[in-house]
Amino acid sequence: MTNAPPRAKRSGRQERRALRAGPPRLNPAPPGQIGGQYKPLSEVDLTAIYRTALRLLNELGMGEVPRRLRDDFLAIGAGETPQGRITFPPALVEDAIAGAARRFVLHGRDAARSIEVGGDRVYFGTGGAAVQTLDIDSGVYRPSTLVDLHDFTRLQDVLTNVSWFTRCCIATDVPDPFDLDVNTAFALIKNTTKPVATAFTLPEHVAPIVQMFDLAAGGEGAFARRPFVKAHISPVISPMRFGADAVDVTYACLAHNIPLSCITAAQSGATAPATLAGFLAQSLAETLASLMMVHAVKPGHPMVFSNWPLVIDLRTGAFAGGGGEIAVLNAASAQLSNWLGLPSGVAAAMTDAKAIDAQYGVEKALTSLAAALAGGNLIYESSGMTASLLGASFEGFVLDDEMHAATYRALRGIEVTEDSLGFDAICRTVLGEGHFLGGADTLAAMERDYVYPVLADRSDPRSWQDNGAPDAWGRSRDKAKAILAAHHPEYLTQEQETAMRALFGGRIR
Repeated sequence: MTNAPPRAKRSGRQERRALRAGPPRLNPAPPGQIGGQYKPLSEVDLTAIYRTALRLLNELGMGEVPRRLRDDFLAIGAGETPQGRITFPPALVEDAIAGAARRFVLHGRDAARSIEVGGDRVYFGTGGAAVQTLDIDSGVYRPSTLVDLHDFTRLQDVLTNVSWFTRCCIATDVPDPFDLDVNTAFALIKNTTKPVATAFTLPEHVAPIVQMFDLAAGGEGAFARRPFVKAHISPVISPMRFGADAVDVTYACLAHNIPLSCITAAQSGATAPATLAGFLAQSLAETLASLMMVHAVKPGHPMVFSNWPLVIDLRTGAFAGGGGEIAVLNAASAQLSNWLGLPSGVAAAMTDAKAIDAQYGVEKALTSLAAALAGGNLIYESSGMTASLLGASFEGFVLDDEMHAATYRALRGIEVTEDSLGFDAICRTVLGEGHFLGGADTLAAMERDYVYPVLADRSDPRSWQDNGAPDAWGRSRDKAKAILAAHHPEYLTQEQETAMRALFGGRIR
């Protein structure tokens, strides 16, 4: 007589099969994996680019510096040329680098969703200002709306591998700049508790929107004590000059303790050299100029060093979001920033594809993997963007989330230990059953070492055909629709939302 009846044995086999078929109970490769394995630049290259950037700042300097900023620069030891350009001695630049915030917490309203920026950790997030949305029902592009922004925000709220959310589209149905800034910020805090980022059109928009953030944070001054929104600003305009409006916005954000992503977005062959090395030198100099501004006004304030190389197709002048050049340039920018010890921000997955097709997958995977392997701390534009940043896609968001999972797994690498080398397991299996299926070591590795896709199809051709021959676009559309139908978060209380609407006198839609 056996210890267990046959039915119990069958039940045990079924449970083991179910375990193997289902996803791991723990995420084997969560966000924040370590990058830096890919180094497109040698130590000699890094030094040469850095020294050229220092020469540009010292000998050429920055043009069109607003008077307020000019006075702050001169007060800390900057120089001025007869043409009115502001120059920075190398020692002053190196003081700013040494005094910069090298690590800081990017807070989520939910503290469990906060991330630490800096070091060698890699996080994928969003960015962009798409003016068109790939309609999830019709499959064609149309102008982006405020409803789209709300929907994109709550969609990504459940995507594990998107670590922070910057508004990915412009609500083209909100033409007034102040109303646009207010409604964009409201959409972010209403629909997610992840760290978020936004932009401010004018400096006078900052203070009233911070009042809204205070209401979400629990009272006057609460946001400044634990800011959960960062600002995307481009105070430097390529080549080598400041933009007055963005400089004013930067001052306003510094006054309200808003972390900054100071973004330089030069374009190869247009606003920066076509040679990749020359591009990197100018882009580095320009992003260092943004750091000099922070150093002059509020030393050590949290700033993501966001030198984003953008590539144009020199045959047509059109922006090219995918390809080998933009992949290696953003990887090199991440490497340069990390080499200087500064929190790095780069851009990737800015595919030129309009459809969710093979071009989409190739360009996104190539550029995002390169940026991650190089150690970009924050990788912007990496989720949902299409059509050379002109479009945003709901299907793209969920498909890219799965791509990020695979990238994090690649970053995690291979742990080589006495146990993982498996000498005893190999001997035991060879002398025993002759296969590793169902073994304790295999089941443990399944849980610990493997990421299992949901959208990628791994069935055999006949099963795939019998199932209707679905493609990635269709599967990701179904998943996005299911999330949007089910996920309606209530992160603001009714009292908070009422107070926000009263604050802006009906401007919030």
